[in-house]
Amino acid sequence: MTTTTVTPLELDLTLPFISGELPGVGGSLRASTDHFIVEEIPLYEPSGEGQHLYINITKEGLNTRDVEMGLARIFGIANRDVGIAGMKDKHARTTQTFSISVGYVDEAFVQAAPARIAEKLPVTVNWARLHKNKLKRGHLLGNRFTVTITDLTVTSEEAVARAQAIIGVLENRGLPNFYGPQRLGRDGMNVQRGMEILRTKQHVSDRWLRGLLLASVQSYLCNRYLTRRILDRSYDTLLLGDIAKKVDTGGLFEVADVEAENPRYLAQEISFTAPMYGPDMWGASGPSGVLEEEVLAENSFTIEQMAKARLSGTRRMGRLRLSDLTVETSENGLVVRFFLPKGAFATTLLRELMKNEDGTLASVPEEDE
Repeated sequence: MTTTTVTPLELDLTLPFISGELPGVGGSLRASTDHFIVEEIPLYEPSGEGQHLYINITKEGLNTRDVEMGLARIFGIANRDVGIAGMKDKHARTTQTFSISVGYVDEAFVQAAPARIAEKLPVTVNWARLHKNKLKRGHLLGNRFTVTITDLTVTSEEAVARAQAIIGVLENRGLPNFYGPQRLGRDGMNVQRGMEILRTKQHVSDRWLRGLLLASVQSYLCNRYLTRRILDRSYDTLLLGDIAKKVDTGGLFEVADVEAENPRYLAQEISFTAPMYGPDMWGASGPSGVLEEEVLAENSFTIEQMAKARLSGTRRMGRLRLSDLTVETSENGLVVRFFLPKGAFATTLLRELMKNEDGTLASVPEEDE
């Protein structure tokens, strides 16, 4: 990679809390892999027929790439012929589905596959079924988490009381869809390197790395936009010109009448969307469009720069409606169970509950897009 010396831009990585007036439970994460359990929720179930073998696997100590390469070796295929819906970290107990391009095989092949895999990989194979298409990125509804917070700074009873109070606020106001520190890199290093690419047209030969670094800039700007909406008190209402999204169907539309649409917003049937800046992004208009332009200008970037870097741009749900969020105590600490849609970061929820600002969450395993 060719390097060019440039003056680093000053980043603002601070994020506001939605439940900022309420104290958190403190504590630590990931004392062991069974303290951070992630289950992938599929977009669809395999039909039982087709050329792709879907394998549902529970693993610890292996990331998604490790399993992907292992499956390719076992079945004698290229890595590209193994499909996944999302990435999972190795420092957790994770359950996810892989697809393997095997062609037309008989039932005996399918039945023998779990033992064949377990012989070569230290994983648990939960089931194997055929389907007609390869599993691709984004083919999931989201992830279900079971997280144990240890080393609480208060008693178990007080931790539950504090957590339930915070949950009440989050269920009422929704959760800002911030990107987690994993995407931005330690101390924003991914963002700095991505910004250098945009500013100097620096060449990065590794296409995957280049894409990650540029995406981290979009993620950082998205976080700054969401921060502005919270600090400007426009998080709890729609703005004229917002590009809103229907929570249940995913349909997008421009807000032309705030008074008419706000009741649906307060009911969490719709949400404003945040900009993932790029030339193909559906830009907001009116006051909402002005805010988008201000955030981009404040960080010294233009849409033209992003177009030259071949960033397409899109929109991201600005506020998440929480479901199945519960807390209870165990002998190890506070157990938090919740579901998040694909692309959402568990750290966004956990930081509200814990109120830690000491880097505790920087190494939390996450689902990434």
